[in-house]
Amino acid sequence: MILKINKFKNQITAIAGFLLVLALVAHFSGLTDVKQVALLIATVIAGIPIFLKAFQALRMKAFSIELLVTIAVIGALFIGEYVESAVVTFLFLFGDYLEARTLQKTRSSLKDLIDMAPQEAVVLRNGEEVTVEMNAVEVGDHVIIRSGGKVPVDGSIISGQASLNEAAVTGESVPKTKRKDDKVFSGTIVDSGYMEMVAEKVGEDTTFAKIIELVEEAQDSKSKTEKFLDKFANVYTPTVVVLSVLVYLITRDLHIAITFLVVACPGALVIGAPVSNVAGIGNGAKHGVLVKGGEVMDIFSKVDTIVFDKTGTLTKGKPEVTDIKVFGEYKEEDVLRLVAQAETASEHHLGRTIVKEANDRGMELFMKPTDVEVMKGNGIQATVEGHHLSIGNRKLMNADGIHMVEEVCAYAIEREKLGNTAIFVAIDGKIAGIFSIADQIREDAVEALAEMRENGIKKMIMLTGDNKHTAELVAETLGLDEFHAELLPENKVEMLMKLKAEGHVVAMAGDGINDAPAIATADIGLAMGEGGTDVSMETADVVLMADQLMQFSHAYALSKATIRNMKQNTFFAVGTVFVLLAGVLAGSIHLASGMFIHEASVLLVILNAMRLIRFNHGNRKGGRKVPVAEV
Repeated sequence: MILKINKFKNQITAIAGFLLVLALVAHFSGLTDVKQVALLIATVIAGIPIFLKAFQALRMKAFSIELLVTIAVIGALFIGEYVESAVVTFLFLFGDYLEARTLQKTRSSLKDLIDMAPQEAVVLRNGEEVTVEMNAVEVGDHVIIRSGGKVPVDGSIISGQASLNEAAVTGESVPKTKRKDDKVFSGTIVDSGYMEMVAEKVGEDTTFAKIIELVEEAQDSKSKTEKFLDKFANVYTPTVVVLSVLVYLITRDLHIAITFLVVACPGALVIGAPVSNVAGIGNGAKHGVLVKGGEVMDIFSKVDTIVFDKTGTLTKGKPEVTDIKVFGEYKEEDVLRLVAQAETASEHHLGRTIVKEANDRGMELFMKPTDVEVMKGNGIQATVEGHHLSIGNRKLMNADGIHMVEEVCAYAIEREKLGNTAIFVAIDGKIAGIFSIADQIREDAVEALAEMRENGIKKMIMLTGDNKHTAELVAETLGLDEFHAELLPENKVEMLMKLKAEGHVVAMAGDGINDAPAIATADIGLAMGEGGTDVSMETADVVLMADQLMQFSHAYALSKATIRNMKQNTFFAVGTVFVLLAGVLAGSIHLASGMFIHEASVLLVILNAMRLIRFNHGNRKGGRKVPVAEV
């Protein structure tokens, strides 16, 4: 019964509206009886959905807005104010309809995301192309995507080349060219080209599916303001009932008392904060920024100190080997081959860079390393082709008792001052070479950091495990307030705890993998990384789906705009209630006009929140390219 009534609520609203028009025509035609009957029927029809919701709330021991309206309508009928009762019930339902329509628009970003989800995939089965539903794609399947097609799963390209629009995942509308071995993500669109890929993540495990899940959860979560307003409404609503009784006892005017009851409804107050939260999170999703809920948005807006990791955050995270220096009797090719084979067991970005260099030179890395031991924050040790290798920084060399002559130390410092990371290689206890690896500072770093300072960030600090020379060069180029180099992951955590103890509200931006402990320690953990990693999505409070610091700037500006919007809505809602109550007590606001203004105030706070959907802090693409280094 209740479900059926709710299903046809829009039709009920339309019928009530028609009856009100009929009553108006009857009034001008002098058909008093027809007018009264039309008003009574309109009250009953429009009142049924309201009465049922009020009854449900009472069963849950809750005082709802519908309960206040129900009491007011019964009071109006009791004193014979049929016009008031009919108009109030119609306006309430019509306002509910308009709220639902406008709220749908605040969730438009999420709806757009869901609409972008691919429904079918073309896979190779027994050598033939077969079109299957999404849930039929399995890990390991070879998937074919042509121009105009959507990538159905996460995976790697095994043949072909295509230009992909990744806006659904990263928020970046400029297409990217993808080739063999490049990663591609579900929900992205092939603008032009052809590619065959192998499925690595399917169904709910894809990046795109996780984005939708996170945005849905975030929009349903509540900020501190919302939680407070919920508690306030639970106290406020029964208080209004008591106050309306007092108004009646003082004035002995039932009409004033029920009007007081209606105009004091906390509708705009209750809905103002949630709709701002939904619109703000939706805007973030549209721009490739996942904010995990209203409470995160609230804390993020108060951040005054940002701590950056360097590699993959301030720099592009795409390092290259710029030089290989060998010492002793070893040849460059031999050192590279041995080190690359050892690094196949490592997940570190520096190790992957060395492996890539070997692959680019056409080397076959057929020997698997044994006795592998990852020295967290320092490097790796392994046995390859019968040789014991130590690969890492100075700390690792010192820990292994590796003697480094002055020539080796001087060369390493020279390379570091040029912006390289020096990776020391010892074979069988002796220094055999130094790999120089460099990365570029992100093109948008200078502009993004400047914008964040303008928006209220007081302190910017860089924490890195890299050498102090490279760290200093990056810090000076970007105008950072502090930098701390040669840190282990636990040292970063200690620094963050110290900053928090000093009273700073701290955001930590990292790649979401090596920096997971620091990201979890900060007041706001922010993970960067194209396409997002599983670790970043689970650990961070804010995830940037594209490798752009301008997204960070947008996220911070958005958090401030969202909280500001919440405060505006709360102020307006409270102000409207006070004005209406004063008007009731002064005799200038009546039941129908009070309900009209009340519903108008609800719509106004929704429309104010909808401005957040179009919010753009003015970020500009590009920026100055800064060819400085690191890893």
